[in-house]
Amino acid sequence: MYDMPAEIRVEADGPLRIITLNRPEELNAVNDALHMGLARLWNRLSLDRTARVAVITGAGKAFSAGGDFNYIKEISEDVDLRTKTIADGREIVLGMARCRIPVIAAVNGPAVGLGCSVVALSDIVYMGEKAFLADPHVQVGLVAADGGPLVWPMQMSVLQAKEYALTGARIPAAKAVELGLANHVVADPLAEALGAAKRILELPQQAVESTKRILNMQVERNVLITLDYATTAEEITFGTPELKANIERLLQSN
Repeated sequence: MYDMPAEIRVEADGPLRIITLNRPEELNAVNDALHMGLARLWNRLSLDRTARVAVITGAGKAFSAGGDFNYIKEISEDVDLRTKTIADGREIVLGMARCRIPVIAAVNGPAVGLGCSVVALSDIVYMGEKAFLADPHVQVGLVAADGGPLVWPMQMSVLQAKEYALTGARIPAAKAVELGLANHVVADPLAEALGAAKRILELPQQAVESTKRILNMQVERNVLITLDYATTAEEITFGTPELKANIERLLQSN
């Protein structure tokens, strides 16, 4: 659906859209196709007038393990791919901030890197008991330009945001709820997310969508303050020796 790559599965259940990050054998790590698909998905959802709410989850054991190391290596070596990837990252962030319909995250396992960013930009978040969030951009030598550091200061204290963005430390599900990064810890996040989606579908559509827009105007305003600097800074760090050395080390250890 929506002409997505195989790495993103979109299914329709009436006005409900179920989005599945679909690289289970790679823990839904982000490659170019998945990244590009996410960049185009949100606008297509908004333009689909038959869609009223979406649930996003991951196939298999993870929500998303973050960037595929081979993909990051390719970006570090290919300037054209780097430019496209940065532009796609910008579209993911703004697309989620501006998406017409509510997006509910069913975090069934680790949500790392871009996976963590997608969770941060979702409207309601259900996390499995063993799931966790982490943004390890800085650990590998990249500027954390999308998602987490852009919106975390709206969701938790700036001091807490700095700690997790600068160290890449894991945030267990219960801690995520405590901090304000998730709504609920549940045994079956997909079932709970689908239940919440169906409850939203019972409400007046225009009231839901306009209320979401009011709330996300604050998100979008805060994102736009820093997004240009953040993406430019991240693009620069893709070419640093530190990033390249870290990726080679991580590839050898896998």
